[in-house]
Amino acid sequence: MAKTAAKKTIQPAVSSNARTTVSADAASGSRFTASIGRIPVLDLSPQLDDNRWPVRAFVGEVVPFGATAFREGHDLIGVDLQLTAPDGSTTRHPMVLQADGTDRYGIEAQLGAPGHWQYRVRAYADDFATWEHNAAIKIPAGIDVELMFTIGGVLLAQAGLDTGRPIAARRLFQAAATSLADTGKSATERFLAVADAALRQAIAARPLAGLASFSAERTIIVERDRAGVGSWYEFFPRSEGAVRRADGSWKSGTFRTAAKRLPAVAAMGFDVLYLPPIHPIGQAFRKGPNNSLTVSPGDPGSPWAIGSSDGGHDAIHPDLGTVADFSFFLKKAASLGIELALDFALQASPDHPWVTEHPEWFTTLPDDTIAFAENPPKKYQDIYPINFDNDPAGIRAEALRLLRHWISLGVRIFRVDNPHTKPLDFWEWLIAEVNATDPDVVFLAEAFTRPALMQALGKVGFQQSYTYFTWRNTKSELEEFFDGLATDTPDFLRPNLFVNTPDILTEYLQFGGPAAFKIRAALAATAAPSWGVYAGFDLFENVARPGAEESIDNEKYEYRPRDWNTAEQLGKSLAPYITLLNRIRSEHPALGQLRNLDIHSSDDDSILVYSKFLGAAFTGTGQADALIIVANVDPHSVRQTVVHLDVTRFGIARGDTFDVHDLVSGVTWTWSADNFVRLDAFTEPVHILHVTPHDPARARA
Repeated sequence: MAKTAAKKTIQPAVSSNARTTVSADAASGSRFTASIGRIPVLDLSPQLDDNRWPVRAFVGEVVPFGATAFREGHDLIGVDLQLTAPDGSTTRHPMVLQADGTDRYGIEAQLGAPGHWQYRVRAYADDFATWEHNAAIKIPAGIDVELMFTIGGVLLAQAGLDTGRPIAARRLFQAAATSLADTGKSATERFLAVADAALRQAIAARPLAGLASFSAERTIIVERDRAGVGSWYEFFPRSEGAVRRADGSWKSGTFRTAAKRLPAVAAMGFDVLYLPPIHPIGQAFRKGPNNSLTVSPGDPGSPWAIGSSDGGHDAIHPDLGTVADFSFFLKKAASLGIELALDFALQASPDHPWVTEHPEWFTTLPDDTIAFAENPPKKYQDIYPINFDNDPAGIRAEALRLLRHWISLGVRIFRVDNPHTKPLDFWEWLIAEVNATDPDVVFLAEAFTRPALMQALGKVGFQQSYTYFTWRNTKSELEEFFDGLATDTPDFLRPNLFVNTPDILTEYLQFGGPAAFKIRAALAATAAPSWGVYAGFDLFENVARPGAEESIDNEKYEYRPRDWNTAEQLGKSLAPYITLLNRIRSEHPALGQLRNLDIHSSDDDSILVYSKFLGAAFTGTGQADALIIVANVDPHSVRQTVVHLDVTRFGIARGDTFDVHDLVSGVTWTWSADNFVRLDAFTEPVHILHVTPHDPARARA
């Protein structure tokens, strides 16, 4: 019986490196086809909603892949990720059992080229591992010794005949088979033949596999790096270079005057400049300062009240200049390494050409008036929202025309205003149409809305999204929020952590002083690959309009030129700190990843601790990159406490000491898993610590 059993387990090696079996369903003549393979492969990740939409990643992103696989009985299996790049090349990545008893296998892979990637998971009977496991038990115990050597020898000999393997590897297998059969040596010496390092490498490169089963194939759309990584700055071009005349009236800034601000934006390390709408602004129901209904001659109105007799969404406000001026501005930005993001707001002022040319695109009320935008109790009398159900085909065609117009002028990033107030199927169609011809175009969703809707916008195609970050300020809020971004939604929602907007000046910033601005900037710049700043944040602007969560004398409704140079000379500018943050981001690839954030703990309810780690295989430098961020999130206090670290999360062995170099202060300490910290919100409220091996000559205890 033993010999018969041995014969059944040994099958000829095949060039495909995996034996397959005839379906039992087909062999029996049944019309039924099993939905599971001979070796089950289940629960693939990443995938969205049972593969309803493709997963999205960005160039250089390290993506964790996972699958559940197992087989009956006690024989061992192997599991591989098979990853096919856009050029058709396929690579194999052996997956690792995540924890004993879970049957869950995983591996990380870095996706290095834009385009459509495919992946599937192969599970197979690992004939060699099963034999080795059994042999390691039986041979020392004197059980079935020769039988075990025979089985192992046959497996190795078959691998030596496999023409799909390199000649050198085949010779290694043949030599090992001969050694196993050499009865002139002791059992220990014979068994050591399979411990040869070169042989193990050959086995790892091409396992001795049988009964292979494959998962379904899944798609990952990999987009350019700016879809996932960037430092954004927002300003109103009409304010840059605006001049108040002697009579109190204003002369608007232009694209030419705004271009003078670009070198300072670049010097701070920003690589994306976002402009609010640059189109003509309506006169009807124009808003005055601080959202007032009282308007004086010369009040510029809200840029989001788009459209006048000068044109609509495809026109440039005459005060800003011409298409030639816009092109000049765009080229100047590009020469400084800055991309332009343009606002795309699908709404209209009552003066927009659409109102007379396409009245069906709006909602007409029973009194024959057109409904203006409102979010009770807020009313936006200067804006008509689009009704996407009255003429969906016409509206779609116009939206696509507008985007292609600006794309033709060189715009490759669009910040979309209030996308959650438009139908999801519209966005899915529009983004797919644009990316089909221009896959490098990036869409940012300005969607401060319910989680399900915000997340669905990411699933249907938006490459980035605003988030609730501005309202997450306590340690517990930030721990939950950051952990969710890194673990729950990264397959479809890429956060852009804007610290403020023209609409958002939180109480934290209003009353937290300069420390609050430092804390929020440091958290945004280190927690996610994309972050953003609206002009005025760098000048600590913190006075709100009474009864509102937005700046007083709001730039949405009036010109707001700023004296940047004087503020910096007087030490009243955050620009040097922002510059430092962006330099740290550029020098540490771990900060260019989203999924690698790990929360650690402290004994103080205002000391937040998290780390970002990127292994040496993925940094491009051959060196791992590890950072620990320790932040006092209470801007009104000095805090001292002990932080507790799971050092294995950033590449340190338990019990080892290591050095941490504060990239803000320049001080180096020697740390272990538990460390005392003191953070003074009035000086430096945040440690950004670079982890390196311990060097007694460098570290200061």
